[in-house]
Amino acid sequence: MKLKEWGAFALLGLVWGSSFLWIKIAVQEIGPFTLVAFRLLFGLVGLLVILHLQKQSFPRDRRVLLAYLFMGAFNTAIPFTLISWGETRIDSGLASILNGTVPLFTIVIAHFWLHDEKITLSRIAGLIVGFIGMVVLVSRDLDPAGLGGNIWGQVAVIAASLCYATAITFSRKHLRNQPPVLQSTMILLVADALLWLTVPIVRRVAPGIESPLHVIPVLPLTWFAIAWLGLLGSCLAYLLFFYLINSWGPTRASLVTYVFPVIGLVLGIIFLKEVVDWQLVVGPLLVVAGIVVVNFIRRPQPVQAATTTTAAAD
Repeated sequence: MKLKEWGAFALLGLVWGSSFLWIKIAVQEIGPFTLVAFRLLFGLVGLLVILHLQKQSFPRDRRVLLAYLFMGAFNTAIPFTLISWGETRIDSGLASILNGTVPLFTIVIAHFWLHDEKITLSRIAGLIVGFIGMVVLVSRDLDPAGLGGNIWGQVAVIAASLCYATAITFSRKHLRNQPPVLQSTMILLVADALLWLTVPIVRRVAPGIESPLHVIPVLPLTWFAIAWLGLLGSCLAYLLFFYLINSWGPTRASLVTYVFPVIGLVLGIIFLKEVVDWQLVVGPLLVVAGIVVVNFIRRPQPVQAATTTTAAAD
């Protein structure tokens, strides 16, 4: 794998690693559906500018458009809303742990859906080790009472993880040849349209989910959180993520979720002067070990290749 791809992976982890914090800040003033609608709007504007500069046109093939409709719903609109709603009921640390199940779901789905993403012992071992490292990291700041928090908030985040795993595997199978800029723009376009159609319905049918929070944010910090989540957490992050899916495949790309707690805790040490303890040492080591095992353990050569070589020698 190229250094460029690892740079994209690191930058994506840095951007998305801070998203849970900004979501938690924003939902103090606006509802989860409204937050996601504004977030996607900011991200979409950024992507449309990039799409225009690159002189790329929108697809017209019906099959491709239907694929983007599926991705807009299951890769963005539904999971973004589920996580934002879930964080109104559970801690952001617990949300990041539950979101870390994305690679575990992905490896199972991809095994049955993609011919080049089969389950191997090294992949399973790496995913489990990385997940344990992530849990160790988050445990240092997670109130034990938080583990017994609102069950529906936890279910919402797990459902979001399942949506992500399904969507990124679907993308690899059906949209692999689409440019990352076009993929990101179309998915956000569909998702944002769905959200703006949904927000007034939710406010009328289920007012407890959105109200009495503001429809339009008032606090500057909320607007900053939305801008960060839109321009960086959606626009830039989607460009990086779909680039990695096309280059690495869904299982390896989804490992970025293991990096989120590492980024959060490193930022805490730098800006909040948090104390370094054993969890902060052991956790990242396990996360890195898991990523290394998944990406660098050599796989046995295919039997067909060995047979071909023998035949050639004869």
